[in-house]
Amino acid sequence: MPKIKLATFNVNSIRTRLDLVLAFLKSASPDILCIQETKVEDDKFPREELEKAGYSVTAHGQKAYNGVAIISKSVPKKISTGLRDLDEPSQARLLHANIDNLDILNCYVPQGRERDTIYFDYKLEWLKRFKQYLSHNLSPQKKIIVCGDLNIAPTPIDVYDPKRLFGHVCYNEFTTQFFNELLLWGFVDIFRKYHPEPGQYTYYDFRMKTPIKGGNGWRVDHILATKPLASKSTDSHIDLKPRLAKRPSDHAPLLAEFDL
Repeated sequence: MPKIKLATFNVNSIRTRLDLVLAFLKSASPDILCIQETKVEDDKFPREELEKAGYSVTAHGQKAYNGVAIISKSVPKKISTGLRDLDEPSQARLLHANIDNLDILNCYVPQGRERDTIYFDYKLEWLKRFKQYLSHNLSPQKKIIVCGDLNIAPTPIDVYDPKRLFGHVCYNEFTTQFFNELLLWGFVDIFRKYHPEPGQYTYYDFRMKTPIKGGNGWRVDHILATKPLASKSTDSHIDLKPRLAKRPSDHAPLLAEFDL
């Protein structure tokens, strides 16, 4: 039976972190790597270096902001971008592809900036539209992965100080409800399947002096799989080595493995 290793990683600029990504591909050897915040237009994406490493590159980007890409050993099929529901200026936040008979949805959810602003309103509207996208295009009986920087810490153990931080744009009643609705729709939080303990985070703020040592993190990056696929998962973990490297992203990669 084939084994699939999938990783998600907010790289905070692919051109700045290209060496870091190449090192991660070499050390972890994922079959599929979904990256977010690539911050580059598609024609300037450094695909040649990644292809030399043995990977296919599918990118959906824009200048300076946002951007998602899938780096995979197999060539993706049935590629689509965006939520397909509104004729609006595109924010490069969703890349959907079929790889090895798995539907992969690589997401960079809006962060929201501050409560009671148009940015937080846009985040909530985007999440609502994403649920509609799922309902209109997919079925929980299929093998589907939703992954990426969802900018949601769903439970108190997903933030380092839940009492003080509750109400933040990434940790509040609205985003927690959305995450729970994804689980009710048919997804399983793969990391939590293997790690129910607190103190496990994927994001550590640059502005804090020693966030990792102090345990001051957030779990906002996720790999969710529908139940038919989640039943075939074998492991999931956070790799902190890239976050501790020279010139790191403020996020660490999250990995999951499946025995299909």
